[in-house]
Parts: sequence; C-alpha cells; structure tokens
Amino acid sequence: MIVEYHRPKSVHEALTLLAREQPVSYPLAGGTVINRGMEIPIAVVDLQALSLDTIVPKGNLVQVGSMVTLQKLLEIEGLPEDLYQAIRLEATYNLRQLATVGGTLITANGRSPLVTIMMACNVEIELEQLGKKPERVKLGDWLPIRHHIMPGKLITSISVPLNIKLAYEFVARTPADQPIVCAAVGQWESGRTRLALGGWGSAPVLALDGPNPDGIETAAQDAYSTAEDEWASAEYRSEMAGVLSRRCLQRLNPG
Repeated sequence: MIVEYHRPKSVHEALTLLAREQPVSYPLAGGTVINRGMEIPIAVVDLQALSLDTIVPKGNLVQVGSMVTLQKLLEIEGLPEDLYQAIRLEATYNLRQLATVGGTLITANGRSPLVTIMMACNVEIELEQLGKKPERVKLGDWLPIRHHIMPGKLITSISVPLNIKLAYEFVARTPADQPIVCAAVGQWESGRTRLALGGWGSAPVLALDGPNPDGIETAAQDAYSTAEDEWASAEYRSEMAGVLSRRCLQRLNPG
C-alpha cells in the first residue's frame, strides 16, 4: 500500500528519501511492477525528474541511463542485432514504452531475455548511495545479491560494450512466450567468450567466461543440470542449453 509519493529533483534528494528506515521507500521507475502484492505501507520515490534517461556513446561503450525505456533502448543505433531481438522479446510494445532499463534489471527473473544477453555482454552498472562515491559493478556480480544490497541505492546508468559479437537463441512454447531455455554468447576479438543461460530460476546464470569457447557445450549442460521446475525437466534444459550454446557459437563463427 503506497502511503507517500515523492518526486525529487536531484539524485541526492532521492537517495536521502531512499535511506529512510520508515516508511520503507522504493524507487519508482516505469511503474510496471511496484505495489503488486505490497501489504505493508511504503513510500515511492519517482525518478522521472532526475535526468537519468540519457544515452551517451563513450568509445567502445554506450552509457545508458537507468530511466531509459526499453523502447528507447530499442531505437539506439549500432547495437548488436540480437540485443534488439532480446529487447523485443522482453516486453510488448506498450510495456516497452513504460518499463525502464534499471527497473528491468531490478525486477527480472531468470526468464528475462534482455538480462540474459546483458550478462553475456558483461555490462557494468553504476550504483549511487547517500554519502558514498558512485560504485561500478559487473552485472553478473550484482544480480545474485541485488535484493540484499539495493535498499538505499540507485542504479544510475548501465554501460553496454559495442566491440562485441552477440548471439541469442531460445526455445519457448510459442515465439512470443518467455523462454523455457535461452542462451546468449558474447565474443570479443581477442577470443574471450561469455555464455549466459536463462529460462529458469531467480536470475540468469553465467556458464562460461574464458579466453576461448572451448568446452562451451559441456559448460552449458553442467550449468543447467539441476534446472527443473513446472515448465521443464532438468534433463531437457541441460540438453537444450548445450544445443543452444552450440548454435550461438556457430552463428558467431560460421564455417
């Protein structure tokens, strides 16, 4: 139940509100998730006036403000094609107009196409907390602990690398459904290869990060060897994780 609404005009003001113990305060981004099933009194801190919706190219990176909507992210030129595909699969057109990049990272579960491919990209997020210097952390390090460390903090931007090849493959009940299993592979000119898997659990998982793709299929199968739920057996997911990772690699390195 929302009992207070605030619309701060600066990041410092927003962080001051979020640092309060009572009432418990949550950042309000696109508003597509907050207040669902909330039984305790909460305050919301609307982030719309904080100028966190900018997109800034920086060499081999593009720095995306946390309040950039998924639709605006889809309209950035020069991103890998499979990243665009993952954005389209993440949400319908109407939801993409509202949902933000930062909000998606906070609320996504393991079935998120966008967060899976962002993990393969090795994106970096910037966090701010009252009275401390901004902190930059890798998405893969932050995801497993996000709900424990985020009270009082804000995601202000996400840095996405451009000097990378990306491939995303998935299986689902229908092309528009959330994935039962999905795989995303990012590969750099040096040969460094990252494999992220989604379709199960509370967050996508990193199955491989190495100087080359050796063993990628086995790594995928091992990572999903216990990935069982009401949607699919662990045996099926393990097998398909290997197949999808191999397909991604073949697309990145044809012939």
